[in-house]
Amino acid sequence: MHLFSRLFRNDPRLQACLTSDPAHITPGCVGDSVGKIQTALACLDGAQIVALELEAKRYGPSTAAAVLAYKQKRNIINRAYQTRADNIVGKMTIAALDKEIAQRERKTRIMIESVCCRFDQKTGAPV
Repeated sequence: MHLFSRLFRNDPRLQACLTSDPAHITPGCVGDSVGKIQTALACLDGAQIVALELEAKRYGPSTAAAVLAYKQKRNIINRAYQTRADNIVGKMTIAALDKEIAQRERKTRIMIESVCCRFDQKTGAPV
C-alpha cells in the first residue's frame, strides 16, 4: 500500500502510518507530517485549527478535534475494536485523507488545464 496524493506521498512518516499501527499520528506529535494532516483537514472540511498548532505543526486539541470531526463525518471506525470514532490518525484515516486529497488534486489540475488550454500561451488570445 502506498500514498498517492502529492501532499502525502513522499512523507515517510505518513507512509508508515498507512501500514504500521505503532506509527499512528496521535495528539502530542509534532512535525511536517502533522502539518500536512492539518492542511488536508483544512482543505477538505474547512477545519479551524488554532494558529499556534499550525505554526508549530503540533497535534494539539484543535487538530485532534478536527480529526475526530473528519472521522465522525465519514464514519471511520475500526469495528474490530471500536464502537465510535477517535482522534487518532491511523491506517484507515490516512488512507481516507489521501484518497480525498488525491481526488481534489486531480480535479484542481483538470480545472487548471481546461482553463489553460483555452488560451494561446504566447498571445493570451482565446483558441
